Amino acid sequence: MDLTSYAELAVLLVNRKHGLRSLEALRDLLSETGRTEAAARATRRDLDAICELREELTGVFESAAQGDAADVVERLNGLLVRHPVHPQISGHDGQSWHMHLTEGGRVADAVAVGSVMGLASVVTGLGPDRLGICQAPPCRNAYLDTSSNKSRRYCSERCASRANVAAYRARKRNA
Repeated sequence: MDLTSYAELAVLLVNRKHGLRSLEALRDLLSETGRTEAAARATRRDLDAICELREELTGVFESAAQGDAADVVERLNGLLVRHPVHPQISGHDGQSWHMHLTEGGRVADAVAVGSVMGLASVVTGLGPDRLGICQAPPCRNAYLDTSSNKSRRYCSERCASRANVAAYRARKRNA
């Protein structure tokens, strides 16, 4: 079972700091990630729980960016205890049988379980140093580094380009 898409949901949640202020914004996020059924069922209570989860996930990425693997694991273990995993076999949209995590219950529960389990999978499979915070000032977006050589430092090509141009200009100025 590939949990990377669940980990990517965690990244999207962390990066929507200011973009998840309404139920409509949450529904849009869920729809964008292919969770249309969850989007239709989302409530204000789910929004509040997901905003709280977002803060906790931000702490995981910040600890990883600081190189504190023990804190990353401690935070994820705490989240795994609070959001236990309930796998289910599912078949939908013409797909063959496959695994899902927590399809029942509240929308916030499914989002929490998926996000936390996805990050736990990345940390145990690739290492906590694969979670990070963009190094392009002033950006503070989270990212997953799934590259083969652990070289990612920016959340997007845009931030990488902006940082590289700024570094080039600084070198030119100093020359």
